[in-house]
Amino acid sequence: MSSASYDTLTRNGLWKNNPALVQLLGLCPLLAVTASVVNAMGLAVATLFVLTTSNLCVALIRNVVSDTVRLPAFVMIIAASVTAIELLMQAYAYELYQILGIFLPLITTNCVILGRADAFASKNPLLPSVYDGFIMGVGFGLVLIVLGAIRELLGTGGLFANMDLLFGASAKQWHWVLSSDYQSFLLAILPPGAFIITGFLIAAKNLIDARQAKRDAERAEAVIPGSKRVRVTGQVS
Repeated sequence: MSSASYDTLTRNGLWKNNPALVQLLGLCPLLAVTASVVNAMGLAVATLFVLTTSNLCVALIRNVVSDTVRLPAFVMIIAASVTAIELLMQAYAYELYQILGIFLPLITTNCVILGRADAFASKNPLLPSVYDGFIMGVGFGLVLIVLGAIRELLGTGGLFANMDLLFGASAKQWHWVLSSDYQSFLLAILPPGAFIITGFLIAAKNLIDARQAKRDAERAEAVIPGSKRVRVTGQVS
């Protein structure tokens, strides 16, 4: 695959075809877990791991598995990847694993992961499939983290609380507080707040895309075609 194709995959995963803001997939964990940055980051890491691993395995078996058992095979691969990340989180981030709860095993049914396995990894070679899974995971994770940061800041007046659950005891000092007498905005950390803030993020992306399309159209109209050479025959008196 050419470098231009990798550039296209990057633009699609991070912006143009972002799983959360454009495809609107995986909204259940997106809205439920993002009450804080550490929760969002934990789920982002888990989703990134599962997306990359499952795309890798699907690309390896794409020419071996028949169409009749293709989807069940993909689900088994995704479930195995989810089990692996669950065991890793139990070993190294057990408290965060307990906080994420049911939403970790529910990654198995996340439409983002099954969609990329079926739409891309099952039709493309190994390296592009791995990169597609990685960049889609990064795009989904960035939306998780941005949403978690906005909700945590509005809801508690601080950022990066309990980061030690993911990064160890030294990360306790990362907690930043806007004001000691901040009045909590409860709606931001409740599910309705997640819906509202996600809607604003989608609207902001659509606005940016519309303005960029308008600028591109104006540039295209401003291009002056080059002068053409005209051949003249006959005598000029």
